[in-house]
Amino acid sequence: MKSVILSIAMVGAFVANQAQAADAKAAEALAQKSGCLACHSVQNKVVGPAYKDVAAKYKNDKGAEARLIAKVKAGGSGVWGPVPMPANSPQVKDEDIKTIVQWVLSL
Repeated sequence: MKSVILSIAMVGAFVANQAQAADAKAAEALAQKSGCLACHSVQNKVVGPAYKDVAAKYKNDKGAEARLIAKVKAGGSGVWGPVPMPANSPQVKDEDIKTIVQWVLSL
């Protein structure tokens, strides 16, 4: 019986992991489509910061998602260097910005 329960738990974890990987791929594709990857990459600083660095900076910050959504919508400068990030709203939908920010913070 224990082996059946363990097997079910392992399958459930595998399925959940696959779903997260698919969600991450979809969010990355959305970032590409929205033009984010023209200035950012996951691993390395381009014009803007690497997304892994953004995720690390805001790792335990409960208000990070809301602040980053606002920053992506309105644009801004000074946090990661002198080059300003242009506003991305209204050309990128609010729900797409939220998806991208959640993905970045999950890295």
